[in-house]
Amino acid sequence: MHAYRSHSCAALTADNVGEKVRLSGWVHRVRDHGGVLFIDLRDHYGMTQVLCDPDSAVFAEVEKVRAEWCIRVDGEVKARDASLVNAKIPTGAIEVYVRDIEVLGAAAELPLQVFGDQEYPEETRLRYRYLDLRREKMQANMALRSDVVSSIRRRMWDSGFREYQTPIITASSPEGARDFLVPSRLHPGKFYALPQAPQQFKQLLMVSGFDKYFQIAPCFRDEDPRADRSPTDFYQLDLEMSFVEQQDVFDTIQPVLTGIFEEFGGGKSVDQDWPQISYKDAALWYGSDKPDLRNPIKMQVVSEHFAGSGFAIFAKLLEQEGTEIRAIPAPSGGSRKFCDRMNAFAQKEGLPGMGYIFWRDQGNGMEAAGPLAKNIGPERTEAIRQQLGLEVGDAAFFLGGKPKTFETIAGKARNVIGSELGLTDENRFAFAWIVDFPIYEKDEETGKVDFEHNPFSMPQGGMAALEGDPLDVLGYQYDLACNGYELVSGAIRNHKPEIMFKAFEIAGYGEDEVRKRFGGMVNAFQYGAPPHGGCAAGIDRIVMLLADENNIREVILFPMNQRAEDLMMAAPSDPTSDQLMELGLRVIPQD
Repeated sequence: MHAYRSHSCAALTADNVGEKVRLSGWVHRVRDHGGVLFIDLRDHYGMTQVLCDPDSAVFAEVEKVRAEWCIRVDGEVKARDASLVNAKIPTGAIEVYVRDIEVLGAAAELPLQVFGDQEYPEETRLRYRYLDLRREKMQANMALRSDVVSSIRRRMWDSGFREYQTPIITASSPEGARDFLVPSRLHPGKFYALPQAPQQFKQLLMVSGFDKYFQIAPCFRDEDPRADRSPTDFYQLDLEMSFVEQQDVFDTIQPVLTGIFEEFGGGKSVDQDWPQISYKDAALWYGSDKPDLRNPIKMQVVSEHFAGSGFAIFAKLLEQEGTEIRAIPAPSGGSRKFCDRMNAFAQKEGLPGMGYIFWRDQGNGMEAAGPLAKNIGPERTEAIRQQLGLEVGDAAFFLGGKPKTFETIAGKARNVIGSELGLTDENRFAFAWIVDFPIYEKDEETGKVDFEHNPFSMPQGGMAALEGDPLDVLGYQYDLACNGYELVSGAIRNHKPEIMFKAFEIAGYGEDEVRKRFGGMVNAFQYGAPPHGGCAAGIDRIVMLLADENNIREVILFPMNQRAEDLMMAAPSDPTSDQLMELGLRVIPQD
């Protein structure tokens, strides 16, 4: 017999009754039923009930074991009484009578329990992650992650792609976040960087003639942490294709992701129609470039109904250039209690409040209620109601100013309204392509024009587009949103050096600077670069959605905490004097 097990803890069934078996695993829990000891023995695959009575030669040894001890048991498989069969687990029809036991690894007092669903502080869970990962939910999440990655790989190979590995140690490259720098021992005073993404290398692969590339790529960014983002490293499905237009990329990635969400989505419906929404419209309708389309609410501009109205705050606001009033429809939200609750939400978000109108039945007809209705009068409120398509029992909320100052809060309010009123379909994965991103933005204080999004995107219209107002230039850049999260980002690349130099010149970067920072790619583009484009899909976020988790750390094996610290491995740590000397570095203490 094998030294540790003849079967896993999920393998035994009624067909094994009478067999002598060997199992190894962890003590999930111990129960004493009138002197008979029952142990739920757990391994990665499942659970088996083993028992030992006082007549056993090893009863005294079995009495010593505690939760999370790692043990080996030899025993005989017996059928459970029909009334004691546990249909919830594969091994529920049998139990194993212990004849011998070996403690493979005793456990000290546990800082957190593996059995049950107790909640523990995140600091405790991350410090003792190896225990946290033993919990059933975490085992399932990590198995899901592994299965998703495996399925993605198969689907990409089946789509005609090959997987290639790009360097981990490379040069610094601006990708929208801070680099992790790596000092060079052989070149004192110089630094490598960990790649924020394989962006330049995958484009160079297209210049090299490989046509279709993909990689499950590790990426490193020194970012501020969020619930849906790791502060240090993450993985993405990275792909690039030659001789393609934007729609070709969409047509390639959609069946891959649709298949993944259908395979692992737990029965939730997966939208087959992925609308293409301009960045401008997404900001207007949803207050976000990653809208949750499970929520049917669309915001609208209603400025004309407040211009010159009796509501002085909005009327005066509209006299300023670049301002507007937007409405958030709230079907079924027509109660003062709900409206006051949303007003309080806006105040918590830092706004003075959020105006509202709600429509109620007064017996002899419909009435518009709320402070705004009284100020602007019945004709204007009726015009608003008709524009928004609202009825008795509905409400609308209003925000005003320069759109960039309130769009984010408006988007949050839309999500809260959809959730609280039961309008958001929780049993669905809803996708949308966000397209037509502006390439440039202007700093209102300094007037400086800089890149708003990826500087490597091809401008729509090519060189001709760069001759006009930079703020009107749109790029062949796109994101894919799903249920309020950005899952994919990509672009058709700017592969022509003359257009690239002009694009950077508008943002204040001369040709010499471009050659210095992106010399490898610029030089390559002089030798017959094909039109190419691609995208990257966040593995961690995909798994987070499939696992129905709200925090990305629930689907990463060993994540950092909110302060980008590894509590388990004590990272980051202080370097030794010898290490610093070898690298020619000195640490300056911070005040």
